[in-house]
Amino acid sequence: MDFHVNLTGRGDLSARIYRALLEAILDGRLRPGERLPPTRELAQRLQVSRTTVTDAYERLTADGFLVGRVGAGTFVTDQPVKPAARRAPRGQARPRRLWESVDGPSTDAVLPYDFQLGVPDGRLFPLETWRRLVAREWRGKSVHPARYADPAGHAGLRAAIARYVGVSRSVVAGAEDVLVTQGAQQALDVVGRVLLGPGDVVAVEEPGYSPARRLFQSLGAQVVGVPVDGEGLDVTAIPAAARLVYTTPSHQFPLGTPMSLARRTALLAWAARRDAVVIEDDYDSEFRFSDRPLQPLQSLDHSGRVVYVGSFSKIMLPLLRVGFLIAPPSLRSALRTAKQLADLQGDMVTQGALARFIEEGLLARHIRKATRAYAARHELITQTLREVDWLEVVASTAGLHVCARTSFDPTQVVARARASGVGVQALADFCAGEPQHGIVLGYGGIHVSQIPEGLRLLGAAR
Repeated sequence: MDFHVNLTGRGDLSARIYRALLEAILDGRLRPGERLPPTRELAQRLQVSRTTVTDAYERLTADGFLVGRVGAGTFVTDQPVKPAARRAPRGQARPRRLWESVDGPSTDAVLPYDFQLGVPDGRLFPLETWRRLVAREWRGKSVHPARYADPAGHAGLRAAIARYVGVSRSVVAGAEDVLVTQGAQQALDVVGRVLLGPGDVVAVEEPGYSPARRLFQSLGAQVVGVPVDGEGLDVTAIPAAARLVYTTPSHQFPLGTPMSLARRTALLAWAARRDAVVIEDDYDSEFRFSDRPLQPLQSLDHSGRVVYVGSFSKIMLPLLRVGFLIAPPSLRSALRTAKQLADLQGDMVTQGALARFIEEGLLARHIRKATRAYAARHELITQTLREVDWLEVVASTAGLHVCARTSFDPTQVVARARASGVGVQALADFCAGEPQHGIVLGYGGIHVSQIPEGLRLLGAAR
């Protein structure tokens, strides 16, 4: 690649070139074995004499940083040089005070027995098939590398999603109602940008999905937690001033209980009275092990107040950042514009491959296979946890995690389990208000053979 040499500063030109190249070698920008431009070429680019560049090269060669190879050129020596730290200036710019109250992402290490939440088993995904679909998409005529695409997403994928959720979840939508996003998190961000102003009230479940809570806080909203019980979100506790309600009715996060039909009806009636919008996050709904699923809020909504959000990242692979939202026509234009302002467009190749993956029945086949595997893990974990006298398992019939309540603060148990190589989360991690006692275990990413020993170590951590 072209290497930039800054000729400002003290000393003759040859010394400045020497220092610039030396700093690049020491901080790792020029790596061992990397070829430097010929002296004539660099001299022309810098508008200096060839002798000036040659002197700098010869000095670096004498110091052992460069080596000349007859007929090949000049290279950085293969002898390893420990790169020096290279950082941007500290600066005086500061973020808005708002960002001081928004928690940053966690970077916990992977443990031997990792019951991490929200992670599917990549070993179940047909990766070779996916690679072929992506390669086929690159070869196809639908890729137009010289121009931007529709910010709403790949037309074929939007149609495939509308059909898929219509068949599998009874969601009422056409292709024009679908907006493809970079995961569900961007869908929430786009909706928040369109609907919320500074200080607007957003109601979220308590305990609940903390990334959604943090996102709405980052937009300047006043986020209020609403308690959840055995029937789901307590509609009577929603603040009257709430402009937006975020809920996970199919499989409440993190408790796992579904919202009852009575509560769904009450929530929709409340939204109509208060002129509010409901975001229905239907994560994990594909993985259902028993019981017939209840109607989504979106299909029960007759006044156009529900925005339905879904994601393929938890169904397929987290690195495939593809989600979607389905919105009423009154919001469609604004959401499309907000999406365009955020990132212009998504990855059309990935979206085109996903459209084929859905339409050729490969997604449905993958879900059936994965559901059988996850059902076995769910059964093993729930049966084992019920034998632990200090845990009360919260009943659930879907998803990739299980919650169990405790009569005491399990913080020390979680810490001791972690020291033994077992990764679980305290229920309090999902509470913004008064902490609730319990632990939450994911089973999407852990192999079934590791579960018994992991749970034994967890039980011993008490």
